[in-house]
Amino acid sequence: MTLVVTDPHPVDRAGEILTPEALAFVEELHLRFAGPRAELLKARARKREHVALTGRLDFLPETAEIRDADWSVAPAPAALQDRRVEMTGPAAPAKMAINALNSGAKVWLADLEDASTPTWSNVVESILNLRDAADGTLKYTSPEGKEYALRTDAPLAVVVARPRGWHMGERHLLIGGDHTIGALVDFGLHFFHTAKRLVANGHGPYYYLPKMESYLEARLWNEIFVFAQDYVGIPQGTIRATVLIETIPAAFEMDEILFELRDHASGLNAGRWDYLFSIIKYFRDAGASFVLPDRATIAMTAPFMRAYTELLVKTCHRRGAFAMGGMAAVIPNRREPDVTAQAFEKVRADKTREANDGFDGSWVAHPDLVPVCREVFDAVLGARPNQLDRQRPEVSVTAEQLLDIRSAQGQVTEAGLRLNLYVAVAYTAVWISGNGAVAIHNLMEDAATAEISRSQVWQQIRNRSVLADTGRTVTRELVSALLAEETGKLRAEVGEDAFAKHYLPASKLIGGLCLSEDYTDFLTTPAYELVD
Repeated sequence: MTLVVTDPHPVDRAGEILTPEALAFVEELHLRFAGPRAELLKARARKREHVALTGRLDFLPETAEIRDADWSVAPAPAALQDRRVEMTGPAAPAKMAINALNSGAKVWLADLEDASTPTWSNVVESILNLRDAADGTLKYTSPEGKEYALRTDAPLAVVVARPRGWHMGERHLLIGGDHTIGALVDFGLHFFHTAKRLVANGHGPYYYLPKMESYLEARLWNEIFVFAQDYVGIPQGTIRATVLIETIPAAFEMDEILFELRDHASGLNAGRWDYLFSIIKYFRDAGASFVLPDRATIAMTAPFMRAYTELLVKTCHRRGAFAMGGMAAVIPNRREPDVTAQAFEKVRADKTREANDGFDGSWVAHPDLVPVCREVFDAVLGARPNQLDRQRPEVSVTAEQLLDIRSAQGQVTEAGLRLNLYVAVAYTAVWISGNGAVAIHNLMEDAATAEISRSQVWQQIRNRSVLADTGRTVTRELVSALLAEETGKLRAEVGEDAFAKHYLPASKLIGGLCLSEDYTDFLTTPAYELVD
């Protein structure tokens, strides 16, 4: 074996996960698929450069036959027929995993991506927790002696794991001195240790696939699935994948993505926050017409967002795939009843819109929101497990509608600029400390919202946006001054030790990303270098 493990003991019982057999599988995945993955990342960059010159994206003429033809994905297994409520969150620590499995949701998105900092201990503990969950043995005792265990009085949520996106490396597993691919490490360790266990339980190895930009990337995942199923000796089609449509180029290739994965596809998800991030990133230098208003003012009812979600529902149901709604960012606060009441109201409105549009289920980020989402979908679905029969033939979406950024209502303001800087620094600080999901001002922030925040600042500098509330022009000098002020607020809030260890490095990183002439594709790439 040429694979090198830099730290074989990141957590207790790591040896149960980092076995020679499991590592041999990960190594084989890397050797077979690292080359194609590298070529696909290069193709992303080439396409982005072309789009930057034209300011346009369109449906692919070379795949029109796939869009026009009648075909369907494989029928969903019984465990995935009803997905009306999906709880999202990291798979470590064990307490959070247990709470998610016990939440009453139909599905738990066990996240190794945007809601999880990929520290080596987090990665290995996540796989260990998911392996124990598949065995029914997952438990945890807090330092205070409180015991957490899997419930036996009601069904547990079905696990759908989300590996990292294609861009992330894993520096603790090396081949030839190079980082392995984070997505293949996450998938490989999870699949090797749980696939047969999950099948024996009546479930299966189910995945959410993030941040894809083309149907060729879906084709690569399909090739990985075919190889993996043969490797461990389970039937082809056992794996099921739901693809997050959270990049603007993927929105133009929904049919094609489902077609490539059709024997393994379960559905598509409207990953709204990464989708907004992708629009900013893709058209960051395409002029002022692509500058979005303050993040907090962009509603899912904006025409360009309606076009995206309605096209997703129509595409999924035409192909027999589930359409999954996205994340409402607001979360309850058990110490503040008014905040909780407002959160419930906003989530109910968001989920009502999705259910009435034909979505088969949706995401929540907090166990207290599971009943709210379930109540809304129960009212629409009744005894039906889903609404695949709702075909939406009246929906017709053009490229122009998907790219109608001007349809977003709102303005660019100094208050929004300050909030972007505050959130970007605060989230990045928590991320490099090892926690990938954090509540900031009663909103659940993850890597996607931090990416939007810092990307908007970069774009506003480039376009010299004029702030509606102060009349000032966004320049590097103004951003530097406001960043110092917002960082100062955080210093007063968190104390000197935390500030010096995490917040000051985070502020320097965000400042560098926002003020640079060059744009960095993913915040988490340089932030990963700051993780212990």
